[in-house]
Amino acid sequence: MTVRVRIAPSPTGNLHIGTARTAVFNWLFARHHGGKFILRIEDTDQERSRPEYTENILAGLRWLGLNWDEGPFFQTERLHFYKDAIQKLLDQGLAYRCYTTAEELDALRESQKARSEAPRYDNRHRNLTPEQEAAFQAEGRSFVIRFKIDDSREIVWNDLVRGNMAWRGSDLGGDMVIARAGSTGIGQPLYNFAVVIDDMDMQISHVIRGEDHIANTAKQILLYEALGANVPEFAHTPLILNMEGRKLSKRDGVTSISEFAKMGFTAPALANYMTLLGWSPPDSTQEIFTLEEAAQQFSFERVNKAGAKFDWAKLDWLNSQYIHSMPIDKVTDLLMPFWSEAGYKFVGGRERPWLEQLVTLIAPSLTRLTDAVAMSQLFFTDVVEFSDEAKTQLQQDGVGAALQGVLTGLENQAQLEVSDAQGIIKQVVKAQGVKKGLIMRSLRAAFTGEMHGPDLMQSWLLLHEIGLDKPRLENAIAVGK
Repeated sequence: MTVRVRIAPSPTGNLHIGTARTAVFNWLFARHHGGKFILRIEDTDQERSRPEYTENILAGLRWLGLNWDEGPFFQTERLHFYKDAIQKLLDQGLAYRCYTTAEELDALRESQKARSEAPRYDNRHRNLTPEQEAAFQAEGRSFVIRFKIDDSREIVWNDLVRGNMAWRGSDLGGDMVIARAGSTGIGQPLYNFAVVIDDMDMQISHVIRGEDHIANTAKQILLYEALGANVPEFAHTPLILNMEGRKLSKRDGVTSISEFAKMGFTAPALANYMTLLGWSPPDSTQEIFTLEEAAQQFSFERVNKAGAKFDWAKLDWLNSQYIHSMPIDKVTDLLMPFWSEAGYKFVGGRERPWLEQLVTLIAPSLTRLTDAVAMSQLFFTDVVEFSDEAKTQLQQDGVGAALQGVLTGLENQAQLEVSDAQGIIKQVVKAQGVKKGLIMRSLRAAFTGEMHGPDLMQSWLLLHEIGLDKPRLENAIAVGK
């Protein structure tokens, strides 16, 4: 059997972390078995679906490296398949037109609530006569299509994550609506029906999705059987939880995949992290691996039943490891959009080699790519603001004269190497009888406005290359007076 799996997001919002993790598991399973990963856009909710959400989903999957083999397919382009299948069920007496009004359904729910009963449809229109249907139509009532569910039926399957599962038909809420009301004939098909037709037509062998779909699975198995199709295997993956063990929500700061990118996470790190949300590799000590490496080891035997807790600290750590291991030119490419967004201008000597020197300086300290904005700000502005600690340093006795001595030493220094800078410092120490530590601390305050930061000598060389070291020294001398 050829493994064929699918990810089927709805374009009613941006690609979310939960959907993306489901996509990762589908992709890993397909690649492990040499199968196909299919992309389907479930856009039958026409009121809420938006083209920009579709593009966001496609871009997010591409960014993560989850390349698909077939698709994208769009449900709105497949309506004739659904209507043909519905008509087949109607012809076989397995589905029927239900004319129950919204007011009647509300009254039914209220009466069940008064009796402390679970809400369910009472199947009142399951066996209408042609005359009764004609009477309802004469009243101008619209209809929905309902699929007949046998309350006494037990639906069982072997879930690849959860083992043997069993549901009774009586727990499914009565006969299931499979198509909305239409102005003429069969209207828009609903999710539980459309997904079955799509999976049948696309020959999906394994349906891998979140555990919140388990009740849907029982209903869908009945539809597969009614339509004479093979039932795929199912794997219901654990939900993603917050650190308190509750279902992850927007309140936990969880965002769409595109927002994770804006927050400075790299695609390989986020994809790596998502593989660990519910799955563990055979070597439990291994935490860093590519999607391709994870696919070689992936199996549902190592997918947990319990919910997977989302840990921001763990994601930050993984992201830092990926950044620190990347070639400098790659990190530079990734940082360019963040610098541009911050309004930093790449002019006045800030050419590519210079930028790569800057990245070499700050990359070891980066956790997220966004960190580079603050870390590199001093290299993209003419004047720095001095912290109180830096001002105190610059106002110490002898600092002004020492910085003036450094300025004098730079007068004939068109280019600057580390040895040149060290020579200037040594000369000032000897000429003015001050300690080297005083000069080094004062230079850091002058160049950066802070008393802590990246390597001082490399920072000085970068500032000198774009002509900012002398103005910084002059400004610092003025502040110290």
